[in-house]
Amino acid sequence: MSLVAMRPDPGEARPYVFPELRRASVAGGEVVAAHMPGQLLASATLLLDAGAARETAGREGTASVLAKCLEEGTTTRDSAAYALALEGLGAELSTSVDWDSFRVGVSVPVGLLSRATGLLAEAARTPRLDPADVARVRDDEATALRMDWAQPGPRADAVLRADLFGAGERYGRPLNGDPQSTAAVTVEDVAEFHAAWLKRPGVLLVAGDLDQLDLEELGAAAFANSAGEKLPVEGPLAVPAGGSRRVLLVDRPGSVQSTLRLGHRAPERAHPDYVPITLAATVLGGAFTSRLNHLIREVKGYTYGIRADFAMTRRFGRFGVSSSVQTAVTAPALTDTVGEITRTQLDGVTEDELATARTWRAGSLSVDMQTPGSISGALATLVIHGLPDDYYPTLRRKLLETTAEEVSAAAAEHLHPDTLTLVVEGDAAVIRDELVASKIGEVVDART
Repeated sequence: MSLVAMRPDPGEARPYVFPELRRASVAGGEVVAAHMPGQLLASATLLLDAGAARETAGREGTASVLAKCLEEGTTTRDSAAYALALEGLGAELSTSVDWDSFRVGVSVPVGLLSRATGLLAEAARTPRLDPADVARVRDDEATALRMDWAQPGPRADAVLRADLFGAGERYGRPLNGDPQSTAAVTVEDVAEFHAAWLKRPGVLLVAGDLDQLDLEELGAAAFANSAGEKLPVEGPLAVPAGGSRRVLLVDRPGSVQSTLRLGHRAPERAHPDYVPITLAATVLGGAFTSRLNHLIREVKGYTYGIRADFAMTRRFGRFGVSSSVQTAVTAPALTDTVGEITRTQLDGVTEDELATARTWRAGSLSVDMQTPGSISGALATLVIHGLPDDYYPTLRRKLLETTAEEVSAAAAEHLHPDTLTLVVEGDAAVIRDELVASKIGEVVDART
């Protein structure tokens, strides 16, 4: 006998409404808040213009080490006392670093957010930075990177980034550094990075029931012990035309698979073509039903999966494709992948493909933005990229209403198959001759 006599019918679809936004200037900083009536949890995130792009050459990884060190206590509490203070509120400190920002956040019951924000600010503004703790955290980070870089992928990613942006530029080196740069980080590097970038007020992002929160009080707590002017925003990097397509070969002797990383430069996140670019990438390789996954996985059986996307930051973007294939099919897999990118660039997308991409993207947007933490992430996107307050209320509509002609035009303009850099990490002795014979591009041994 079934425990459920009748399966429930689906409910009526409800329109998604992004929370109302409120802003306040407090103590030299800015509070950007989203009102979520009746929400029992609330989150606060201190957003600082102290991303990895601020790191010194040769010391990439400094910001990541500092982020981990914020959990090691403050000038007034050791690590145990600070952990107990957080635990007493049912809070957990979260930190993250990307190219554009350094984030420190907490999530607690709404009535405790003010106290939790004070603890957040204490960690961000006055970390203990005990030399022994910093050295231990640095060594742990360097060890983790050495383990990661022993696997296929990170070296290929680094070679692609260096080729696209230049190894001498910060954007041409890995976001979180590499084992050597992180191991070189000193206690003084971490302290200097903190003094230069984390003392500034920044922006406090708040998501929760604002009828139960005092934004002035939260801002005063977040911006206490801060000083310094807001940093000027640098403009986006140019997207160069690029040269001819070529293959950079990263030797991994004895490998039974080839790791593929394909890419070229692309526009920044605030570019007006963001929606059609995103939809074009979804059709090409951003979903399980995508063209690349269908051809390379389902039809040819070369891989378990392949993905294409546009990764965009405040100053730059990157179109990329990533996959791993059997060594024996490296050359045909590359040829077919480039062919599918070329077809999308030349012929655009069909209405049926776009309908699937529209529904998935718009549906994911609604599902993903249900919690205070996810709303805080959306607020960060608005602030970092200078987007208008009505951006998210209109984004879902744009995803659903963008036409096949607009998406095809974006694919034609922003996909550049003839100037792709193709990075292959695999057994060079086995795959080099086939790559040369494929004539997909000049084959060059990569410097790693």
